[in-house]
Amino acid sequence: MMTAQRPSRSDDRAALRAACEPGTGLCTIVGIEGSFSRRLGAQLAVHPDGGITGSLADGCLEKQLASEIERARGQGAVVKRFGAGSPIIDFRLPCGSGLDILIDPQPDHRACRQAVNHLDLRRPATLDLDAGQGLLRERRYIPPMRLALFGEGPELEELAQLAGAAGIEVSARRKDDPSALSLGKAPQGEEIDEWTAVILLFHDHEWEQALLQWALQTPAFHIGAQGGAEARNNRMNGLRAAGVAEDQLQRISSPIGLIPRSREPSVLALSVLAQVVGEYEALHPHG
Repeated sequence: MMTAQRPSRSDDRAALRAACEPGTGLCTIVGIEGSFSRRLGAQLAVHPDGGITGSLADGCLEKQLASEIERARGQGAVVKRFGAGSPIIDFRLPCGSGLDILIDPQPDHRACRQAVNHLDLRRPATLDLDAGQGLLRERRYIPPMRLALFGEGPELEELAQLAGAAGIEVSARRKDDPSALSLGKAPQGEEIDEWTAVILLFHDHEWEQALLQWALQTPAFHIGAQGGAEARNNRMNGLRAAGVAEDQLQRISSPIGLIPRSREPSVLALSVLAQVVGEYEALHPHG
């Protein structure tokens, strides 16, 4: 079994993790007027040395916020408007939108750590925000997406490599590894939660039934299996014969991916990852 992950400093939770450290300030978008390239609740952290973790725009806003954090030290949290409707006339956002940003030079580091601990246990977390009436009052977080892959061949290799390069945690079990998979049996020691996608990439489809019966008993947000029309029909008929209910069968995404009839392993990997990431993004509590 293989696992792969490369942490990303632009991860949705990276600023929260950085804000656990004393002296680090936290900036949160608590209001958006118009269209903007980041979601409500997006955050960045400003370290004592001026370094930044997270991203809110193209760099200009980040530099401005680093300066705002320094000015606010010793004065407490404040909400400031940037862009449209802002009294800061020498700073504008190119998109023409207006942002209300909570600038907190001394966030509750203990609360940040508690939220991070929940996320490390793959539980949702919240952080209260003192933003004022009509603005975001609570930042909600969900655990990062995880992929549980089962299969064989270059398709499995390509998807595991691509996801790992994107900073996504990957567990990959191959059929040629008897310590990882046994024909006709559910995998042992694989924890699946509602932020995990289960993907089957087999050419030898007899391996699928036991794995799909197991996967359908988990809260996985996505269950996908590759295969042509004949393989899909045989798969569904086998699961029906095993007593799997129709509403459960509807959870299986097949064919997989956004690109129809992907013929190259690298294209299939990109197609599948785009589909799964899109479904995970739809779970984000702040849209």
